[in-house]
Amino acid sequence: MELIRPTLASQGGVVSRAQLRALELEAHDIRRLLRRHELSTIHPGVYVDHTGDPSWVQRAWAAVLFCWPAGLAAESAMRAADGPGRRHGVEGPIRVVIGRDRRVVAPSGVRVVRTFDLDRRVLWNLGPPRMRYDEAALDVALDASGEFGAIGAVARAVQSQHTTAARMRAALDTRSRAPRRDFIAAVLDDVARGACSVLEHGYLTRVETPHGLPTAHRQQRGTTSAGVVYRDATYGVLDLELDGRLFHDTAEARDADFERDLDGAVDGRTAVRLSWGQVFDRGCSTAAKVSRLLVSRGWPGGHACGPGCALAAAA
Repeated sequence: MELIRPTLASQGGVVSRAQLRALELEAHDIRRLLRRHELSTIHPGVYVDHTGDPSWVQRAWAAVLFCWPAGLAAESAMRAADGPGRRHGVEGPIRVVIGRDRRVVAPSGVRVVRTFDLDRRVLWNLGPPRMRYDEAALDVALDASGEFGAIGAVARAVQSQHTTAARMRAALDTRSRAPRRDFIAAVLDDVARGACSVLEHGYLTRVETPHGLPTAHRQQRGTTSAGVVYRDATYGVLDLELDGRLFHDTAEARDADFERDLDGAVDGRTAVRLSWGQVFDRGCSTAAKVSRLLVSRGWPGGHACGPGCALAAAA
C-alpha cells in the first residue's frame, strides 16, 4: 500500500489498474488490496481507497481514469475549476472528453463526448485533467436547451471570473459549424461591450412585433438629475429598460439604475425593467403584461400571437 500512496494522494484517493501495474503490482496484489478493503471498485479497473460513497472529485477522477487519455468536459470541467464552494453541476453524470478517433463505452454515471485537437483543449497538468474553461463553458452554452439556457450558461461562465466573453468569443471563432453559433456570438459580443443589443432585438422580435404592441420610441435622449440618459424603449410616460447586463459589476452600477428609475418617477414616468428571461423565455407573458400597462395609460393594447398565447388569456 505504501508504494501506491503518492499516486492516491495526487489523484484524490483514486487509482487505475493500469497505474497499479505500472507500479509493478501484480494481479494477485490488486486482488489482495480489494479483499482487504484497502481499495474498492468505482468502475471496472478503477479503484478508490475507501469503501464509502466517493466524493464528486473522486467520481471525476474515476471517470477520467476509466476513459484515459481523457479530461473532464462541459459542466464537469467548470465544476472542477469552480472548486468545492460552487454547487452548480454537482448533480448528473460526470462528463468526459476523449479524442475523436476513439470509442469508449461509458460506465454508469459517466457521459463521454469526442472532440478534435484533444491535446490543445485539455489542461493535462490539472487534477483532474479538464478542458480549458473557455472551451467547456462554450460547450455548455451551445448545448443548452433554448436560447435563455444558453444565455444563462454564458452568464455563469463570465461571472465565475475564470473566463471572459472575449475569450469565449475567440474559442467560438474556431468552430464554424457550432449549433446556434450566430446567436451565441451576438450574446458574447453583447456581454463584452456591456450593451444590450441582443436583448433589444429580442424584445422587438419576440414581444412587441408578434403581439401587435405599439411601436416604441427607441434610444430616446432624456435628462435627469444624474445627467443625460438614453431610454431603451419608450411609450409616452412608460419606459421599458431592457437590462441586458447579465450581472451588475458593482453596487454603484445597480444604485445608478435605481436612481434613474426614481428620477423618472419624479418626472411622472413609470420605468419597468425587463430581463433576458422575460423576453426570451416568457415573451407572451411579458407582452400580456406590457399590453395591460399600455391600456391603463390610454395606449392601444396588443393581440395574441397565436393559439395558447398568454395575451389572449389576459384579454
